[in-house]
Amino acid sequence: MVLNASESRVLARIFGLLAEDLNERDVREALGHNLLELLQADYYASYVWQDDARRFDRAVYLNMDPKNLANYEAYYQYHDPITFKLQARREPTLVTQIMPQRDLLRTEFFNDFLGRDGLYWGVNAYSYVGNRNIGDLRIWRGRHRENFDGHALELLRVIQPAFTGALVRARGEPAVADAESRSLTLSVRELEIARLIADDLSDKEIGRRLGIETSTIRTYVKRIFTKLAVRRRSGVAGLLSKNL
Repeated sequence: MVLNASESRVLARIFGLLAEDLNERDVREALGHNLLELLQADYYASYVWQDDARRFDRAVYLNMDPKNLANYEAYYQYHDPITFKLQARREPTLVTQIMPQRDLLRTEFFNDFLGRDGLYWGVNAYSYVGNRNIGDLRIWRGRHRENFDGHALELLRVIQPAFTGALVRARGEPAVADAESRSLTLSVRELEIARLIADDLSDKEIGRRLGIETSTIRTYVKRIFTKLAVRRRSGVAGLLSKNL
């Protein structure tokens, strides 16, 4: 993944704030401000899924009408053709990946909820611990903008594990599955290299792609193996496929 200077600055800021001792709401709100800048987006909301009540609750939002969101919480989340499909994927996903835009535009959900605030192009990401959804990120652009793309998905994939780790710490939960807790300890660069390992690239190929000496890549690989408690490159791929 190639970052421009602005993206690098915002991404560094995001990882700094996700390392701070923030409460759960502050994690989601602070991340939202930075995601709007990073992804050149217009609107943001974040909810926590309440499994016992079978509903999304505890909203954090930016640039959205609270009265419209109240309507979502009372009615539209129960008549929502996209969010549960996005949630089921467990990874950053464009709304258009689960429903064509022309179909979304015909729905009550768009015309009476999304469209009222100007939301048009969307991308969502979800934070999971085991099978529990502990928080989500819903980012939207207006009609006058272009849809999000694969680069936006890559950025969110890099952020997702740190977001999960921040929420886990904020909730005071020690119980993260072992494989998940190990994967959350990787730095941004280590995670980037781990993904390339999982793609079956050699140390030399990874170094060439990232512009880093092969000897330095080997040092990173040893550190990744130690943090993930694996002995082989296949072990890295196995962990990432399950948890990232």
